[in-house]
Amino acid sequence: MNIESFREYCLSLKGAKEKLPFKKATSEYDSNLLVFTVMDKWYGFVNVDTFDFCDLKCDPEDSLELQEKYSGITPGYHMNKKHWISVYFNKDVPNAKIKELVKKSYNLVVDGLTKKEKEGLAALK
Repeated sequence: MNIESFREYCLSLKGAKEKLPFKKATSEYDSNLLVFTVMDKWYGFVNVDTFDFCDLKCDPEDSLELQEKYSGITPGYHMNKKHWISVYFNKDVPNAKIKELVKKSYNLVVDGLTKKEKEGLAALK
């Protein structure tokens, strides 16, 4: 998987948007973090230059199972370790599994939206 196909998949989800919120960060790594959101809520991020891993929201029970199964899945980098995972692209996590985890992350965020936010998302084309 490369940055273009990963980005394209993330943005294919209904209402998904991207932003570079840390352009003024002192760390070059942090300033290149591309964040994926739905209704302004994060569901993932990746460094666009390094493209070594992405961080995704994850159900805590699934997180532990995934970390046991894949060496390329660890607790989330700079995020709540219980609710976020880091998924490394060049390890043992298949591309299909990465896409599945992106979709699950997106769904976790959508499930947590308010009724009004869900209505707004449903109204998008």
